Amino acid sequence: MTAAVTGPAHVVAVVAFDGVQLLDVTGPAEVFTTARAFGAGYEVRIVSATGADAVTSAGVRIGVDGTVDELPGRPGTLLVPGRREWRRAVADRELVGRVRELAGRSGRVASVCAGAFLLAEAGVLDGRRAATHWRLAGELAGAYPGVTVETDPLFVRDGNVITSAGVTAGMDLALALVEEDHGAALAREVARELVVFMARPGGQSQFSARLRPREARHPVVRWAMDAIGADPGAPHGMSVLARRAGVSARHLSRLFRTDTGMTPGQYVESVRLEAARNLLAAGTDPVEAVAEQAGFGSAETMRRTFQHTLGVSPTAYRARFRTTTTATATATATATATRTVPTTVAQPATATATATEKAAAM
Repeated sequence: MTAAVTGPAHVVAVVAFDGVQLLDVTGPAEVFTTARAFGAGYEVRIVSATGADAVTSAGVRIGVDGTVDELPGRPGTLLVPGRREWRRAVADRELVGRVRELAGRSGRVASVCAGAFLLAEAGVLDGRRAATHWRLAGELAGAYPGVTVETDPLFVRDGNVITSAGVTAGMDLALALVEEDHGAALAREVARELVVFMARPGGQSQFSARLRPREARHPVVRWAMDAIGADPGAPHGMSVLARRAGVSARHLSRLFRTDTGMTPGQYVESVRLEAARNLLAAGTDPVEAVAEQAGFGSAETMRRTFQHTLGVSPTAYRARFRTTTTATATATATATATRTVPTTVAQPATATATATEKAAAM
């Protein structure tokens, strides 16, 4: 598998520190080192502010290659991971200073998860758009008002600064950077080797639609949310919901906005989107049937919603994210019909998709 590396090394500097999320460091590092095996000129260097090893959030000790001072004058990429207790990270003035200095002399700057807080503290994100883990988005926006926080995307690029969402999104980010540097073909080889999908787009939503609204306090709003969630395909127009709830449409709209930050219509669409995503990932029904079951009415309406919210079409979403259970069932049915040996049942994890499904996803 190892291919000859030509040209000057592209140094990827990863800053490690105590409490850092283990996968924030090792996930992207594995992507870049695997790309090197296919001929990309990456040289991953894990460094710390003092040169001391770092003990990660998992209790695993990471050996470092040295201090920040031992890096070349202009690293190609600076990667800043995060830690759950981000306040402790940004309180480390030496660490923040090192990140600031490195960011100023690196070709591009990237962060994973709570690493965005370190970049923000260092002033790198001032006036920029940024992403972080969805649980931390509000805290990032509150602590650093000069940063425009985007709560949904897996990663956001603003100039030469790229920030990504939680944990595994760091691998999506790294794959995107490999594709940027060396093209889609090499990035696909890396994805295949690591048995990950190539690739979730940066605009792909981080989390379930039902997690977006704030917790509803008013019983009428809770009832409405439960009713919508119980049957996304049913009629849920404002007048219908208001009549069933025993309140006026205006009052229901006001209650919904106050409690959730969304209109009833926006919430209905988000739940229908989630329902459609689940149907596409777990089933084999045509897109038109999925649109009807999820309550969109037409495939075109569903397609527009997918494109606007997730940045992909329903067909592309199914190709990337359908479950191994579906793939296995399809393969088994095919094998039985052709009287061949049945396929071995795959373990139920999307990362272990069959080779056929991966080819479709790529």
